[in-house]
Amino acid sequence: MTSPRILLAAYNIRPKKKLGQNFLADPSTAKMIVNCSEILPDDVVLEIGAGLGALTIPAARRVQKVFAVEKDRQIIDILKIELLASNLSNVAIMEKNILMVDIKALVKNIDRKIVVMGNLPYNISSQILVQLVKTRNVISRAILMFQKEMAQRITAQPGCKDYGRLTVMLRYCSDIKKLADVKASLFFPKPKVDSEVLEIRFKERLEYSAKDEAFLFRVIKAAFGNRRKTLKNALAASALDIDANTANNVLKSSDIDPIRRAETLNIEEFVRLSNNLARVFH
Repeated sequence: MTSPRILLAAYNIRPKKKLGQNFLADPSTAKMIVNCSEILPDDVVLEIGAGLGALTIPAARRVQKVFAVEKDRQIIDILKIELLASNLSNVAIMEKNILMVDIKALVKNIDRKIVVMGNLPYNISSQILVQLVKTRNVISRAILMFQKEMAQRITAQPGCKDYGRLTVMLRYCSDIKKLADVKASLFFPKPKVDSEVLEIRFKERLEYSAKDEAFLFRVIKAAFGNRRKTLKNALAASALDIDANTANNVLKSSDIDPIRRAETLNIEEFVRLSNNLARVFH
């Protein structure tokens, strides 16, 4: 693994802050992440933000194919050279914003669920996770690196201030496990905070199943849209188009105190609330 500092200097390229570019500079950490991913020779990997190949190269040496998504053309030019130097021909580079990638279409001819890997930029981490949740029927698991603040939101427990919309959406359909801490000093340029590597393993069967999943996600968004308000008032003030009296009655019929707040509800309660609210609309 060539040092990102040396590579970028050789090509007179500066990391782009607007793209959240902090390149992993420690090969042992890259190897650890790939080992933790437990990827197998028949696996297909979708890598989000391939960068200079810190994860791309060790992953490609283990699996059938890697789809490496990277939006920065200058970085792609270097990545192609690094892959050539590593004698790897099983990497398909996609010059795209990951949010513009149709993941289901990409893997339609693959006979197994894919593994997603990547070091996610903070500014679009939430959007990427929502995208993965909505396309999870073609994804077995995701091994992703996040800035610590985002990782804490993802792994938060009910009643905690970090517990929010994203936490609930992920816990509804996946099991989340912390794999490792990664110090800020192991990146170039050095970010202000440390990172964490998480495994998000999507469930084959849901413990609590919503009758209308899209509606469940709308209810979750509505509940946290005014998180300082009571659930009754938050739902009434949301885009769900229900009044406070209806919200109050549905909450009570769901065995949820209307004066509770969204961050106190567990997954089972959110699903129960969504299923009961859905009856009002159908």
